[in-house]
Amino acid sequence: RSAVRSAVEHVFADQKQRMALFIRTIGLGRATVKIGIANLACNFRRLIWLEGQTVPL
Repeated sequence: RSAVRSAVEHVFADQKQRMALFIRTIGLGRATVKIGIANLACNFRRLIWLEGQTVPL
């Protein structure tokens, strides 16, 4: 359980600190979209980092 929890909490901590994610909206739809956009931005940043890694020969 702790391995799963630590993996998930890392993502939320990253969004909260680096992206300044603070959900204060009226309605579930707007909150869902705001969290979805933050997830998308986090995934793009991670993809860019992974693409920049070199493969050892």
